Amino acid sequence: MRIRILSSIWMIGGFVLVVYMGHIYIWAMIVIIQIYMVQELFTLARASQRERQLPGFPLLNWLFFITAMLYVYGRFLSKQLTTTMHSDQVLSHSFKYGLIKYHMIICYFMYIAGFVWFILTLKKGMYQYQFGQYAWTHMILFVVFAQSSFTVANIFEGIIWFLLPASLIVINDIMAYFFGVFFGRTPLIKLSPKKTWEGFIGASITTVLSAFILAYVMGQFEWLTCPRKDLSTGWLHCDPGPLFKPKYYTVSSSVPDWFPWREISVMPVQRHAMAFGLFASIVAPFGGFFASGFKRAFKIKDFGDSIPGHGGITDRMDCQMVMAVFSYIYYQSFIAPHHYSTDFFLNQILVNLTLEEQINLYRQLGNILNTSQHKLQS
Repeated sequence: MRIRILSSIWMIGGFVLVVYMGHIYIWAMIVIIQIYMVQELFTLARASQRERQLPGFPLLNWLFFITAMLYVYGRFLSKQLTTTMHSDQVLSHSFKYGLIKYHMIICYFMYIAGFVWFILTLKKGMYQYQFGQYAWTHMILFVVFAQSSFTVANIFEGIIWFLLPASLIVINDIMAYFFGVFFGRTPLIKLSPKKTWEGFIGASITTVLSAFILAYVMGQFEWLTCPRKDLSTGWLHCDPGPLFKPKYYTVSSSVPDWFPWREISVMPVQRHAMAFGLFASIVAPFGGFFASGFKRAFKIKDFGDSIPGHGGITDRMDCQMVMAVFSYIYYQSFIAPHHYSTDFFLNQILVNLTLEEQINLYRQLGNILNTSQHKLQS
């Protein structure tokens, strides 16, 4: 228990420091976590005796991982990459243009190189093992890497869309343990005998209330609410928008006089936060149940020993992956603006037009604006 508590303190302290440092450092932290998770899962189904007969096979797994990382992050961060590379004066425009425009085909041929490599390394008597490892690698990349990568997309929309969901998972986990220990009587699910209905219900109520409060607290800080439009590390200033501006409601006269507030302020983001709280407490725990069943299938207690007293990184990230996907989809469906902006058109121009075409467009827009100005003056 002492080791577990000390590890938790180190993790919380490191996490707070990384969040303070900003978007790029949080992204780096996510990549490191993904590398550890993939390493743990690659090792899980690897037969050391057979691996010795296939010396290059682990490298093939990592080639697929790097390919997936370049593809996913290239798609998620295309707008930030375009803005950053456009302001970079070191690389030539044609190189940057080609790198962004042909990102998909570059990743595709990296994957094909791995596919051909796999076929060429097939050995008689080991076909079943090799194809099993090939399928295992793709399952890891799809179930683990793809889901956790949604976290990075959330970060650049505003750190709050990463920090709030991640915090709710931690709160729900702690409260489920607390209510389960002190009030738990009724078993919840056979996969996790220690989980109880009392812990599940108590944690759900606490998590939803915490979501409402945390959203208000986090909504006060521009560092957490402002989106990052490039890959820089400077301080952020922006108009937080109506989502983070409180609305005031007068308390009904029927409320007793001892109630201390006559007016209550609520941010619109707090209503969205309650949806996050409901998902974190009702659906996300099934990511943990899935991981429990997975470990039972392989007859192991933990996925690894990366964190003293806690097990592996994967043991701590099972529910977070499910929550990350929901947070991204919810944000894109109900929160993100769906109208075309200046940034959207600028991004399309920089990615899809050559330098000559951009200059021609600039001149045409200049002529149109000059003509419009003369008409207004006359």
